Amino acid sequence: MSASDIAQDSIPFLEKVMRAGNLQDIYEARDLSEVVYRTMRDLMPKDTIERVGSELNKPTISTEDKTLQEDISDLWKDRNPIVSWLSKVRPPFDSSGPWGIDEQRFIARIEQEGGMPKNTKGETVVKAVFSATKEEISPERVQEIAGFLPGKIKELWNEA
Repeated sequence: MSASDIAQDSIPFLEKVMRAGNLQDIYEARDLSEVVYRTMRDLMPKDTIERVGSELNKPTISTEDKTLQEDISDLWKDRNPIVSWLSKVRPPFDSSGPWGIDEQRFIARIEQEGGMPKNTKGETVVKAVFSATKEEISPERVQEIAGFLPGKIKELWNEA
């Protein structure tokens, strides 16, 4: 049986991101998922962040590797305590103004902060994380998240 014969919902989250994002390994999928999530959270109010996180309490992958034994909600939270604290006290960014996150800045953050491998592109990885995420959350959260995403990023979300 090939990987394409396995039901999509039985493939763990990070494997979905790895395959759809054209990534070489699970570690790249994990690291880039965290950067995509961090950038998404920067666009959302705290209550939305909490609602999304509460729906992502599912294992990322079945493995003996302790560095990968986490829930998707662990990827959603920021591991850096300072960044985590700042995200709780500051308002969400919008796409206007010098600090806003528009579609170009969104993709640039993924490519720069995530250490993007040469064999893929930011949009490909973003869409892979979006697709895997949408399979894990309710339709209400899918719609709620869409309302905070700018331009082309919202299109990628809707296409995923």
